Formats: sequence, C-alpha cells, structure tokens
Amino acid sequence: MQTTLAQYNETQSTDAFALQNSKLLKVRLSQETIQAKAGSMVAYQGDVSFEHAGSGGMGRMLKKAMTGEGQTLMKMSGSGEVFLADQAQDIHLIYLEGEKITVNGPNLLAFDADIDWDIERVQGASGMVGGGLYNTSLKGTGWVAILSDGPPVLLNVASAPTFADAQAAITWSQGVTTTLKTDFKMKNLIGKSSGETIQMGFQGQGWVLVQPSEGRIQAVAGGQSGGGGLGNLLGG
Repeated sequence: MQTTLAQYNETQSTDAFALQNSKLLKVRLSQETIQAKAGSMVAYQGDVSFEHAGSGGMGRMLKKAMTGEGQTLMKMSGSGEVFLADQAQDIHLIYLEGEKITVNGPNLLAFDADIDWDIERVQGASGMVGGGLYNTSLKGTGWVAILSDGPPVLLNVASAPTFADAQAAITWSQGVTTTLKTDFKMKNLIGKSSGETIQMGFQGQGWVLVQPSEGRIQAVAGGQSGGGGLGNLLGG
C-alpha cells in the first residue's frame, strides 16, 4: 500500500519543547512537571498523568478573585511525550534566560517547570476601562509556548511609536512599557466610532508580537471565553 503519511512522522527532536508542526507542540517529559492550558492535550505516549493546577498560592488566588480571571491550567507530569494544540492556532516558542515577558492569558499554551507566573495590571490601565486590564507575567529560564490566531507580526518597539489593538497584542518583552490610548469622542456616542476605542501603546527597548485577530471567541475547555483579550488570564 502506498501512502504519503510519512511526512507526518513524529519529530525526533530531543528538546523539551519542539514544534511538531506550526499548530502542534510536542512536550518531552522526564520526571518533571509542565503546566499547560487545560484541555489542550490532543495525544500522548508514555506514563503521563494530568491534574488541575491551582492558582499556586493565596496571593494569586486573591488576584484571580479580584480580577475575575478564568483561564485554567493543568499540570502534566511523568515520563513521555505530550502533544498540545488549541483550535489549530499557530504556536510559537520563546526561550527565556532569566528574563520576563508579558502574555495575553488566552494566548498562553504551556511553560517550562522553572518558569514562574503572576497576574499583573497593564501599565496605564488604572481606572480607565472598567477597573483596568490584566495580563500574565512569566519569568525564569525555560520554554514558553505562545498561541496566535494566524501568523503574527513582530514589531520593534524602539524603532517607532507603536500601537496595537488591546486584544491583538499577545506578548511583549522585558523592557517594554505600556500606555492606553482611548478614542472616546462625542461622535462615539452616536454610532460613528471607528470601532477601535482602546489601543495599547508600547515604548522602550524590546518587541511586541501582534496577531492578525482580536482573539478567538471560545477557549479549549470549561466554556471559557478565549476572545476576552487582556482580561482573560490564568487562574485555578
């Protein structure tokens, strides 16, 4: 029997995180614990266990309660290979070396065992939009897997004043500061708004990754909204 399925053979990469293809992530477990978006496992081989990941401490639990964030994580542990995906969105890998990045919660797929996370208010968001916008900070050494709804663009913040839709900016690097720009004018009250009422401004030294979408409407699991932009983050 002739077949062309060989092109889909499993990647033989020995890296902890490796792209099977642009929409499928392979995670190699060797007796460590990796955290990933709940419901994102599509297949696995080996002796692997899965469990709900809580907020990781009282402080983060309180932040979740105060901000209303609802993204749910799972813990994967054992020995084997796990394949992760989320609605066939594109997956991008970032390796941190003691660095920090900020991520739009619904766009976070998985992160390495030595990466710590927290919920932070977006700079410049105080009191402007219903209590402010929140996002996820990730810091440490290891891999982070990011989702984008279509091929993104990487913008150099230092090269020019940079602005993006608050739901399209999916992650930015350490050294980048943010502001919010609002388009609230009287004409917005009578149906003549551009529709782009809030934009995020970025400045400093670093980059911002922008997806060609304002986010998916539904997340993988739990009936949570994946299109809530910066307002949907990690939690337990």
